[in-house]
Amino acid sequence: AAVIDVRSRDYFDDLSAVLSHLDDLGVKTRILFLDASNEVLIKRYESVRRPHPLQHGNRLIDGILEERDLLENLKERADIVIDTSTLSIHQLSTKLYEGLLGAGPSTVSVHIFSFGFKYGIPIDADFVADVRFLPNPFWVPKLRSMTGRDKAVSDYVLSSEGASEFLDAYEKAIAVAIEGYAQEDKHFVTIAIGCTGGQHRSVAISEALAKRLRSRGLNVSVSARELDNKGTEK
Repeated sequence: AAVIDVRSRDYFDDLSAVLSHLDDLGVKTRILFLDASNEVLIKRYESVRRPHPLQHGNRLIDGILEERDLLENLKERADIVIDTSTLSIHQLSTKLYEGLLGAGPSTVSVHIFSFGFKYGIPIDADFVADVRFLPNPFWVPKLRSMTGRDKAVSDYVLSSEGASEFLDAYEKAIAVAIEGYAQEDKHFVTIAIGCTGGQHRSVAISEALAKRLRSRGLNVSVSARELDNKGTEK
């Protein structure tokens, strides 16, 4: 990113030269150009009661037109030009995501974390699921000291009655919501999966759900809130 004061006229020529040199070197650059009509720019400047930096005591439109001349070459080189004249902040954000990252669910980052209800329900989650309906590995002696990240525990939890059905239904529900979030300009989603102590069932289900969502092309990260705790699930 290059941050240049519009009053530093020579730097615009230098920037164009640098961009041309990068092209010669085979370095890929992308230029995003935000524009607006003269009428809208005048209203925006008047609303904040600030002069245009190139106005120099003249009319506001004179400064705007001079700036257009300085930026004309960059606008011609731009890969993406967005006219913000009629866009709300929400609409502009959506266009930025679409222009730079693409459109659809793949623009939504998902974080899944497991937790234990006995340590408190998280307040920062968009979704909270309760998997205490599944058999508790804590009562299986050989699994008690393990966590849901261990294969033996994961196999036990995922093979339990109702586990696959829950994951099938929950995956579909989350996928529908993420599709809508992408359209509504919400690009970060947090999903909490809880069991009693946050050591076994919730961890295994979190990992399984993450795997399913990744197979849909989503960017998913996973954490386990309680695994650093010394206690085991009861």
